[in-house]
Amino acid sequence: MEWSAEPLPEVRIAYETWGELSPARDNAVLILHALTGDSHVVGETGPGHPSPGWWGTLVGPGGWIDTNRWFVVAPNILGGCQGTTGPGAAAPDGRPWGSRFPQLTTRDQVAAEIALADRLGIDQWALIVGGSAGGMRAVEWAATVPDRVSRLMLLATTAAASADQIAWCHAQIRAITSDPGWVGGDYERSREPDPVAGLEVARQIAHITYRSADELAVRFGRGDQVGESVADGGRYAVQSYLDHHGRKLARRFDAGSYVTLTQAMNSHDVGRDRGGVEAALGRVTARTIVAGIDSDRLYPLEQSVQLAAGIPTCGPLRVISSAHGHDGFLIEVDAVGRIVAELLSS
Repeated sequence: MEWSAEPLPEVRIAYETWGELSPARDNAVLILHALTGDSHVVGETGPGHPSPGWWGTLVGPGGWIDTNRWFVVAPNILGGCQGTTGPGAAAPDGRPWGSRFPQLTTRDQVAAEIALADRLGIDQWALIVGGSAGGMRAVEWAATVPDRVSRLMLLATTAAASADQIAWCHAQIRAITSDPGWVGGDYERSREPDPVAGLEVARQIAHITYRSADELAVRFGRGDQVGESVADGGRYAVQSYLDHHGRKLARRFDAGSYVTLTQAMNSHDVGRDRGGVEAALGRVTARTIVAGIDSDRLYPLEQSVQLAAGIPTCGPLRVISSAHGHDGFLIEVDAVGRIVAELLSS
């Protein structure tokens, strides 16, 4: 199957920066966000940013990535809905792309990020760091243009999407596309009907995979939601928790982008057209650290083991202990920060 999408006639990439680019342009750090993240790595809520930065203490003056020294760039992903061209953006005819938006791969998304680096005049990144879907793009960067990546940190990610990951993503996509408000992807955004209910369910499915079974057991057990009784038709506390996260995402994210980005994650295979994963990872020349989360059931440690073993310039695998499952890569900021700082000091 040929995965390369037809190029869009015009692409807009939204991004945020922190710090100053040195005259030698050798201090640039690229941070790549996960599925429903965006360019707002650090900072408060504000116009266009209904949520505070998702990696708040990692970047900043005196932080793990010290913006007194490093120039940090965080682009919003191609296909997204936070300023970068996606299904909800206007096509040349003035109407939203909707169902006409091309199918993307992680390689297409990296091609757009390479164009952004060219526009910024950055020939080589001092570091690229990405977790989850961001890690997919990070390893794709390092295999596509090895000479443009000096250091690489891959966090809770994989060299290729597994059948298990594709299966979870399939259920999420079906939840959205089966919603009557989907209308083939050509719904009118911000108007009823739109596939909000399907998006909420998709997020609930995803969120189960982001957390560990042990954490859910400890936090919720079989308890009723406060103020409700399961015996009288109310919800368990864990059901209320999932409902909350479904509604929270649906308020800020676009269903079309969710489908597009999830399909791109399914396409991820750094070894495609490169002789397989082993050959592709062998192309990487960046000083690399791979870190996995010990309780991650979505991107299990064996996938991190494969990355660390396959990249010739990778040090020993780092295992971050967390009760939070896959979301540990966002929650255990200090553990992540120490690894990043170590890599930047080398």
